[in-house]
Amino acid sequence: MSAVDVAALAAILRRAAKAEILPRFRRLDEGMVRQKSEAIDLVTEADEAAERHIAAEVRNLLPEALFVGEESVARDPGLLAALDDAALAVVVDPVDGTANFAAGLPLFAVMAAVVRNGETVAGIIYDPMGDDFALAEKGGGAYMRFPDQGRDMRLQVATPPDLAQMVGCVSTAFMPAARKPQILANLAKVRVAANYRVAGHAYRLLAAGHIHFAAFNKLMPWDHLAGTLIVEEAGGYAARFDGSRYLPVHRAGGLLVAANEDCWKQLRSEVFTF
Repeated sequence: MSAVDVAALAAILRRAAKAEILPRFRRLDEGMVRQKSEAIDLVTEADEAAERHIAAEVRNLLPEALFVGEESVARDPGLLAALDDAALAVVVDPVDGTANFAAGLPLFAVMAAVVRNGETVAGIIYDPMGDDFALAEKGGGAYMRFPDQGRDMRLQVATPPDLAQMVGCVSTAFMPAARKPQILANLAKVRVAANYRVAGHAYRLLAAGHIHFAAFNKLMPWDHLAGTLIVEEAGGYAARFDGSRYLPVHRAGGLLVAANEDCWKQLRSEVFTF
């Protein structure tokens, strides 16, 4: 277990969403959205305001923790190196799925992970539209929490079907250019390969048994630490494409997350053929 008050951290994400994100949803004017590295990489006023809100409350909850937020790293890239050596850190994506949020699509999330001495020990994915959490503590299982109902539901990955019937979420935007055509062709072997442009919901779907795999190539910690832990605690299997375990220090190598190890191996050998 994480020895961190995960319920209190989850409540911080919820308060930030209600105060800073939802009031701006479908109310963003042109000056509230900016391009970062490229046209598909956006930041909005909601991202920045929510991160400031979360950072301030995390400092009160865990004053000894390093705070690593997506927008904080955009201002100070050295925070990523600091994460690698931190005894305790909280890693936050204030609006996962910013492009969806900016377009008025109600599919985005707020995510946080707790890292202790290089290991992810807690993860939270909050859906502001549904007002519920997927969360996990290392060794404690994964749950869907419904704060308005005061109840939790245990999360469990699905038993994977044959490859031809598998359903997954695949982000191909950052796949190696030389291999991308083959990967896209290989995806014809599965039943459905979707991309909702929001990692948090891919992880929630996988942990809850609604899909069988998710694949990514760009590895920023705020996108994957929480979700990977939640899926693993729900009985799933995660590894980089070379088969090595995914850790907070990793920024490259891609990531394939599946319902179990056999499913992972089949997808790696027949679909994600690097």
